[in-house]
Amino acid sequence: MAAAEATDARRAAVLGSPITHSLSPALHRAAYEALGLTGWTYDRFEVDEEALPAFVDALGAQWAGLSLTMPLKRAVIPLLDEISETAASVEAVNTLVLTEDGRRVGDNTDIPGMVAALRERGVEQVESAAILGAGATASSALAALSRICAGEIVAYVRSEARAAEMRQWGARLDVDVRIADWADAADALRFPLVVATTPAGATDALAPSVPERPATLFDVLYDPWPTELAARWSMFGGAVVSGLDLLVHQAVLQVEQMTGRAPAPVEAMRTAGEHALSARRQSP
Repeated sequence: MAAAEATDARRAAVLGSPITHSLSPALHRAAYEALGLTGWTYDRFEVDEEALPAFVDALGAQWAGLSLTMPLKRAVIPLLDEISETAASVEAVNTLVLTEDGRRVGDNTDIPGMVAALRERGVEQVESAAILGAGATASSALAALSRICAGEIVAYVRSEARAAEMRQWGARLDVDVRIADWADAADALRFPLVVATTPAGATDALAPSVPERPATLFDVLYDPWPTELAARWSMFGGAVVSGLDLLVHQAVLQVEQMTGRAPAPVEAMRTAGEHALSARRQSP
């Protein structure tokens, strides 16, 4: 699925709505600089579902690809010539690569990005895992866990509607997922791997329940950071994987696909992301 070989002037961008918060430009531009791709540019564009088809149709030969965030990950699928098995498994595309012959190929780098972020912290396989939440990110988490979890996966959810969604994703991914009530979410913290996919503040009340010897927490948030749960987890000596780790590793795969260059410079991209977040927090 590699893009054409790097040329002097190529374009890429991230699309979504809202998009001003995106760290993708910082990550991709840092990669281009480290790889010596001086003619490559990476921008951000505010694009909603209605405007997406026209934007994609207008892409010229200089375009290498697009990163896609909400609400475009599903909306882009009908516009593609090909979609990877990974993206099809969760009906979500976050990467569009334009091939030399102009074909539009969609992939999902969030799932292997999660696996890579965990592997970086020494988590290759676990016997069981828990997911906190059941939104869009939870389906990607379930798909990632299907690759590394040998046993039970338990999803803690707030409503029967969310429970039904997780059961459907489990069936689609051929994963045996057990549903538990959010009222019992503190029980999740004793699993070998906990993946928190909830919005900011949703897990704060769980922080006092962190066990004395926690294992690994993957909290998909990165701003604000650390979350109360992640801070207490670290204080007790547990391993913590952050949303920035996920963002970096999914972007690494995007850079490799769009530029045809591998490996992408992980540390340069991470440093750029950290600096961008620091600048954001310091700005009034």
